[in-house]
Amino acid sequence: MRIEPRPLPETLPFLGEMPTLLTRLYAARGVQSQAELDKSLARLIPYQQLKGIDAAVDLLVVALEQRQRILIVGDFDADGATASTVGMLGLRLLGAAHVDYLVPNRFEYGYGLTPEIVEVALTRTPQLLITVDNGISSIEGVAAAKKAGLSVLVTDHHLPGNELPAADAIVNPNQPGCDFPSKALAGVGVIFYVLIALRARLNSLGWYQNSKAPNIAELLDLVALGSVADVVPLDANNRILVHQGLERIRAGRARPGLKAILEVAKRDHSKITSTDLGFILGPRLNAAGRLDDMSLGIECLLTDDDNAAREMAVQLDEMNQDRKSIEQGMQREALAQLKDLAIDSMPFGLCLFDPEWHQGVIGILASRLKERYFRPTFAFADAGDGMLKGSGRSVSGFHIRDALSVVAAQHPELISKYGGHAMAAGLTLPEANFAVFSQAFDAEVRRQLREEDLTGRLLSDGSLAVEEFHLELARALRNAGPWGQHFPEPLFHGVFQLVEQRIVGERHLKVVLKTECGSVKLDGIAFGIDREVWPNPTIRWVELAYKLDLNEFRGNETVQLMIAHIEPR
Repeated sequence: MRIEPRPLPETLPFLGEMPTLLTRLYAARGVQSQAELDKSLARLIPYQQLKGIDAAVDLLVVALEQRQRILIVGDFDADGATASTVGMLGLRLLGAAHVDYLVPNRFEYGYGLTPEIVEVALTRTPQLLITVDNGISSIEGVAAAKKAGLSVLVTDHHLPGNELPAADAIVNPNQPGCDFPSKALAGVGVIFYVLIALRARLNSLGWYQNSKAPNIAELLDLVALGSVADVVPLDANNRILVHQGLERIRAGRARPGLKAILEVAKRDHSKITSTDLGFILGPRLNAAGRLDDMSLGIECLLTDDDNAAREMAVQLDEMNQDRKSIEQGMQREALAQLKDLAIDSMPFGLCLFDPEWHQGVIGILASRLKERYFRPTFAFADAGDGMLKGSGRSVSGFHIRDALSVVAAQHPELISKYGGHAMAAGLTLPEANFAVFSQAFDAEVRRQLREEDLTGRLLSDGSLAVEEFHLELARALRNAGPWGQHFPEPLFHGVFQLVEQRIVGERHLKVVLKTECGSVKLDGIAFGIDREVWPNPTIRWVELAYKLDLNEFRGNETVQLMIAHIEPR
């Protein structure tokens, strides 16, 4: 693992009267003006800049006026679940008489609006079908819905293919001709924008002359959760959405289901961070879609009943524990497949398959292996009928969806279908094609990357001085976010004396450290360490990459280092 300095602009921008350290951190993350740090809702990019927004609102106004039956078709991940919930709650707030949702079971139907899902949808007798977090590639599904006489509104954020579906309206910042400056909206962000636009139109039409217009901002806790859980880049616009959502959660104004998930996870809602959205809430919500049916997660977020929310939150937590157990077993099996390969003889592009692996967990497995071996990775599971489903994760500098396009062009009959984006992708292929695909994928990775690209790299914001290890700075860093994808939490590095070391929770290393000069004593924790290396009483000095964080115990707050990388010095 290489620790390298995070690049800085030659001249630091003026960001107001703030500590130099914070100015440097923001500048290294591309902030060029103080306005980019304004996280008020007034700074959101106007909805009018989204292509297709007027046509979408036209459809929705007619649906509300005619009391049409509206059906939302979502996705089975956290973004899809929050988008479905935001769509349901928002349309109800704005006066929809009949609105329901449908989420394809990943094990029966796979992803997106397929003709098969349209057949299921028709049993609900909808008149308007709305996709959230999917639909931009659903050419056949939209055609089937239109043939059945339905109006179709596609809301999505994924990259489109060469052909767009023949929907009545499409809202997607990544569709051709859309000038919306932020291409990083999550699916839940797109449907939130549609609701903002619909509220404005209804207001202009006089719908709320005798009452106060509904407050769509009530849904921002869900928008924040879906955005962070989907790991979309936190550009200035997304930071506003996430910050506002976090503020609602901290103030105790979150949905009952969201609060219940936090309570079951033993997290204080008043101190929640964007990291908690990604690592505490997201996995528990995703567990339903990975192992069973995402409807449980959506129902948990939809309910207004605190007791029902608590019961469903407990079920989600139990599912997440099951998911962890399955994932750990799959990791052991994957490592066993690779144990006899030296790192210099390992494929540049990893492809692994086991007939017993769980379809819903292969994405996490691919992510874990990518993090361990620093190379693009696909994990495959048996999808039945002689087919395999694969989920891939990539490294910086390698666009994994585009790589699949190259492989598919070179071998036209190899892949049945595929999709994704730069850092994650999925595909389906016949099991008989697995070996050929593995070779072709490895060849494409080798064409694009060199051996030196396949080593881990951490970008550091420098070293902290002894006098900077204090609670005030730790609090300031926590509040300076929200941190996330493309706006990473500050990471520092330095050499420390290792005073104490012990294992907690089976796989985590708890340490007591002293600064290099020995004047300050600090606690630290490293999660998921290599038990073959740690603990090691012979190691007295270590080099760390770490985040300055807070630890609360029995009401007392202390500084704690969250260790991202540790190695003997």
